[in-house]
Order: sequence, then C-alpha cells, then structure tokens
Amino acid sequence: MNHAHPALAAPLAERLRPKNLGEVIGQQHLLGEGMALRLAFESGQPHSCILWGPPGVGKTTIARLMADAFDAQFIAISAVLGGVKDIREAVEQAQVALGNGRRTIVFVDEVHRFNKSQQDAFLSHVESGLFTFIGATTENPSFEVNSALLSRAAVYVLQPLSAEDLKKIVALALVNAELPAIEDIAVERLVAYADGDARRLLNTLETLAVAARQQRLQQVTDVWVVKVLGERMRRYDKGGEQFYDSISALHKSVRGSDPDASLYWLVRMLDGGADPRYMARRLVRMASEDIGLADPRALRMALDAAEVYERLGTPEGELALAQCVVYLAVAPKSNAVYKAFKEAKALVKQDGSRPVPLHLRNAPTKLMKTLDYGKGYRYAHDEEGGFAAGESYFPDGMPAPVFYRPVERGLEIRIAEKLRQLQARNAEKAGGQSQEPAQPVRTPSNGPEY
Repeated sequence: MNHAHPALAAPLAERLRPKNLGEVIGQQHLLGEGMALRLAFESGQPHSCILWGPPGVGKTTIARLMADAFDAQFIAISAVLGGVKDIREAVEQAQVALGNGRRTIVFVDEVHRFNKSQQDAFLSHVESGLFTFIGATTENPSFEVNSALLSRAAVYVLQPLSAEDLKKIVALALVNAELPAIEDIAVERLVAYADGDARRLLNTLETLAVAARQQRLQQVTDVWVVKVLGERMRRYDKGGEQFYDSISALHKSVRGSDPDASLYWLVRMLDGGADPRYMARRLVRMASEDIGLADPRALRMALDAAEVYERLGTPEGELALAQCVVYLAVAPKSNAVYKAFKEAKALVKQDGSRPVPLHLRNAPTKLMKTLDYGKGYRYAHDEEGGFAAGESYFPDGMPAPVFYRPVERGLEIRIAEKLRQLQARNAEKAGGQSQEPAQPVRTPSNGPEY
C-alpha cells in the first residue's frame, strides 16, 4: 500500500478526469459533432471564453482539454485564493512560453470572485494575444464579469449532468474505486443525491468505497447507503443563479394560479436552506403586485403568515407560509395597481412640478383665504352620493391621464363598475362631453418579468 503509484493517491474525481473529448460525459450541446465548443477545438486556434455552469459539470476538464488540444501551457489560478501576484506570475510564465514559441492558456476558476481591478489586469494581455483567457464561474457572467472582459470572451453555458450521464460515471467509478456491485435502487439514490454534480457523485462514491472495504461488503445496498450517508443534503446556492431561478419559478407559479407548483417551489426553497423570513417577504410582494385589489385579503394574509412564522419559527411557522402561498395561487389576479403606480411614476418623473390648483389648496389662515386658497372647492360629502360630479383633481391645464385600469376579476369587477358609474356622472355633468373614460377597455399586458 505504501508503494502505490502516486496517481492512485489522487481523488477519484481527478483519476477519472477525461483525457480527451471522446471521454467527456455530458455537455453534448457544446461538445457534440458540429457544436460550438467542438468546432473551437477542431479549429486549431484557441479563443478566450467563459464557462458558466453549476459545480461539477466539467468546466475545469474542458479548460484542461483545450490546453492539451492546442499544445498550450496550462496555468490555473483560483480567484478564491489568488490575486494580482498570481496574475503577474502567470504573465511572466506566458512571456517565457511565448519566447519558446508555445501558447499559454490561463484558467481562472470562480472568476466572479475577482474584483474589477483584478479582472481588468487580464485585458491588455488578452488583447495582445500573450495568452488565451478561460474563466469558470457558477454565477451569471452578465452580472459578475466586467463588461470589457465579457466582450472579449465567448460565453458557453454548461448544464447539470443528466441522470443518464451520472449513471455512466457510476459505471466507470465502480472499476476505479474498487467498489462492489451496487444495487439499482442505490444507484438511483446516489444519482439523485449528486443533483447533476459529477464531482459530488464521485466524492460520495469514494467515501462509500472506503467504508465498503472496511466492512468487506460484497454488495452495496440502498439501506447501507442511507446508513452511511445520513440524511440527504441537497446542493443549494443561496446567493447564486439557482436561488434566483427558483424564486422566479415560485413567483410565476403563483401568478399562473397553480397552487401545486407554487407549493412545490416554496418547499424546494425551504428544503434547500432559503430563509423563511425572506420567503415571507416575497409572498407579501406577490400579494401586492400580482393580486392587488382583486383580493385585498391576500396582502393581509401574507403579512399574517410572516407574523406567524416570527412567533412559531421552523418548522411550525412554515405551515403558515404554505397556507399563504396556496391562497395567493388560487386568488384572482390583478396587476392593475402595480402598472398604474409605474405609469404614474414615469409621468411625474418627466412632467415636472405643476402647481396645485387653488381650489385644492389648504387654507388654514386668513391670508391664504384672501389669496383664493381653497376657493371653489366642492366638499364631496355634501354632494349626491358623496361624489362631486365633474370636479377635476389634476393640476390646471393638465390632460387627465388614466393610470388605473381594473381588471374584470375578483373585487376589481365591482371597482370597475363603480368607476364606470362615476365616469358616466362626470360625462353627464359636462353635458355629455367626456374627455377620457375613467374605465377604458382593458388591454392585455405582459406584466413584470423575473
């Protein structure tokens, strides 16, 4: 055992790392025949790129294979551990290699962790052709990578490995990890446990291999796997792309009035470690933004759910969140107030500050009254039906805009009817001349995007 080849001491994930493109499992949308990355390999000319995808999907492997394909010096820098000093050393090594007629590929793992100045340090060298830059990131490069660097690099999106891909990796690992046979149900569990991450799968298999050798098992059963691994812990990046994709899915499920999907995404997020208080805040937003006055009770329920969670905590308080999300999903939907608010903000921003009409001004002093503050104001409560028909509440000379267009759902059906009645009274007061209907025909809208 002490005389084992040094390579055998390497982690299983490293021992199984593909040596050529043909050995790569997964990412065929990039590496298959005629696909973008395959063509880049076959071109004979390396180019700077950013590999974006979740952990354990092959970003480092592809970068290493690219260096091999172009017979280039491979320099790896970790943005977590490295800094400007590492960049400077990489530049020096690249200059030496260039003097010897050899290309260099500088691979920066987790490039999103480099700050702006560190990312900028690459620019001039990439432009000069001193080296080819390859960055790997689990975060959306649109937000995390400088636009100048981003414009000089192609972005390739890597996907989580499929269950079939992971099963192929298990088959390879069985030989290399010296594992006994694994029953099918245990393989299914391990694949689910890996959650698209090959490195996680291989590290788990290596752990199982050690335990199996110690216990001299002839077969790895599902019961034994559960015993060794304990409770399944799911991969969940609370601050990353997966998090925001999940909250987007929840919001759209609620907006789409699907209580089952809404409950699924809520539970997925809570199970993955999302802060229930954050989830409660998002529910409040959904109630206000997507339901609004179609069911004003929704907002109150969301606030109550947040309060219940504060009182009970986990897990009891999470039931209140579940109850709320189901209610929000089945409630009638309206973003009429949301849109009205945005339209009003846009108008006020570009329109300037118009003076308040005299009849709407407050007149608490004698001087103000002499200046006609409040003159001509009609007290609505003294008018028929508590409504001053024909009165204008906008600044003088301003065309009356229409912001709020209630939808024909939920309580807003009644609100729309009330506005039509008031508009008719205004028109009657004006002698049948209506400038703008208070309730125009509703037009479809795509609403906000996530």
